[in-house]
Amino acid sequence: MPVIPTQIIMITGGALTVYGGLSLPLTIGVGALGVFAGDLACYLLGRSAPDRRAPRHAEPSRARRVAGRVTRGLRQPGPLVILLCRFIPGGRMAACFSAGRSRYPYRLFLCYEAAAAAAWASYGALVGHLGGTALTESAWRLAVIAVAAAGGFAAAGWAMALISTRNARTATDILKKAQR
Repeated sequence: MPVIPTQIIMITGGALTVYGGLSLPLTIGVGALGVFAGDLACYLLGRSAPDRRAPRHAEPSRARRVAGRVTRGLRQPGPLVILLCRFIPGGRMAACFSAGRSRYPYRLFLCYEAAAAAAWASYGALVGHLGGTALTESAWRLAVIAVAAAGGFAAAGWAMALISTRNARTATDILKKAQR
């Protein structure tokens, strides 16, 4: 875990585009490049991790079943998971490591990760920039920005929950049919 969360750095950088003379596009670009490099390293660690699967005849542990669900979920809505886990503290590292561990195609990972890194860096820098601008003009604008951001995250969380519920039902139906 980082000592200083990267989102705070991006928001501060965005605020400094208003107060400190930083360039907003350059701040977004550097932030996106930094998280892209970190996520790529996490993906490569997952890809190089030794395979320690249980023997086929053994009953899988609870941890292995949970890891299996995460891996299956990552393979199905890959772009959505990679993009949305970027905004969950610790979620980006788990998603990137799991993508590498499950041998998610690296070309797709690079494409989706580039989009996720750009979206994340843009979000962080723009929150800081718009927040800094709103504080210089009026406090009610900051409240509107906060409500809009909270609504966006709530909608994204709802969408992820809906998708994972649908995938879990599909997996359960397949298992029931296979047991018959």
